[in-house]
Amino acid sequence: MRVLALFSVLASLATIAQATIFQNEQVRDDPYPGQATIVTAANSSAWRTYPPNATEISYKGRWDSRYISWWSAPGIKFGFTGDNIALSFGQYTSQGVLLAWRLDGQDWQFANVTANSTYQFVSATLGANLTQAGQMQTFEMRVTNWGYGVQLTGVKTSANGGLVKLPNYSKTIEIIGDSLSSGYTATYEGISSWAWGFTEGLGNVEFSITVGLSIFLADILFDNGWQAFPGICLYDQECFGNPRGQTYQWYRTSDTSGRAQQLYGDNPPEWNFAAHPAADMVVINIGTNDNNTANNVSSTNYYNSYIELIDGIHRVWPNAQIVLQSLWIGWSPVGNTYEQALQLGFRQEIVDVVNHYASGGDESFVHYFNTTGILQHNDNNPAYHPTDVGHIKVASHMLQYAKLKFGYVFEATGPEVQSHTLYWNDEQAY
Repeated sequence: MRVLALFSVLASLATIAQATIFQNEQVRDDPYPGQATIVTAANSSAWRTYPPNATEISYKGRWDSRYISWWSAPGIKFGFTGDNIALSFGQYTSQGVLLAWRLDGQDWQFANVTANSTYQFVSATLGANLTQAGQMQTFEMRVTNWGYGVQLTGVKTSANGGLVKLPNYSKTIEIIGDSLSSGYTATYEGISSWAWGFTEGLGNVEFSITVGLSIFLADILFDNGWQAFPGICLYDQECFGNPRGQTYQWYRTSDTSGRAQQLYGDNPPEWNFAAHPAADMVVINIGTNDNNTANNVSSTNYYNSYIELIDGIHRVWPNAQIVLQSLWIGWSPVGNTYEQALQLGFRQEIVDVVNHYASGGDESFVHYFNTTGILQHNDNNPAYHPTDVGHIKVASHMLQYAKLKFGYVFEATGPEVQSHTLYWNDEQAY
């Protein structure tokens, strides 16, 4: 029975990029519009080819020296002229990984790609079909699947076109966490998370989402059989298949996924902080996996690890404002209603960490964001992670917090942030 369950979980992981999307228990029709087409004559004179180190390509999130993407929602962005855009992917691209892409401010489209192939995303008749000859346009791509990634080996434009370097925004935000911030089990994962909704929703910041998660087939029996657990701890120990905690892994280029372990073993490359803009704000939501009895992280080890992480962030980015979110552990029926498990989640320990740095009012660079009351029981899905609506609620509160606390301005005033959230009622005569 356990062997059959194991094979069932493995099969589900192999097809994760084409998962069924449910909305109110109904299957979503056409959930992945915008599939790219394979280019069979990638070396044709009809193309102009740029290598992955072309200065016109802006890399978003964490990528290593071989142009392999890591962590949550990494991507690329560039301007271009001409009618055609194709991307080439190398041997370290995950099989069937799902990408989100868009032209200018159009809605996000989706495409599954695989290794050692070139895919065309934009042409006069393909994709968004909105190319404008002679005018510079913008192309953006993001990896949506957690734990998966791509290796970019080249970008192709029309022979008479070219790439254009786009300026970066002046502010940068870093999100540090676990699966609750990654979009795990949200409809489009990385680009459906609260971390994405908050940072992309500002419309005027660069951002990196370093949230760690890995799959571990835990030998724990629940009512519905075996469970696949994603989750990294703050404390530096093995948690649910993640070999290290965030006090170690955050300083590394790669995440803790199986593909990272296969490629780098126990010595992943360090992230070169000096080569990238310093973060102005760091938001941390970490500790749910530490709090799990399966990992048995003590209150003292959790508290000390949080101090260690914040001290390290402050050394790297001494001017960054650091925001610690309280954790939401879950909800249970109590009598005729539901209650959140407020007694769990290292609530006091997180407050104690904030107080450790307090130096009088707003002078401290460490701040507390209390998530209590933002989510209700139906904002958590059957996999114990926020629904799309739950992620949007957290993101919306974080947006207002950033505006009121730090003076951020909302500049995402048109193009969609979260995809496929047009839920409405066309019956006006109730």
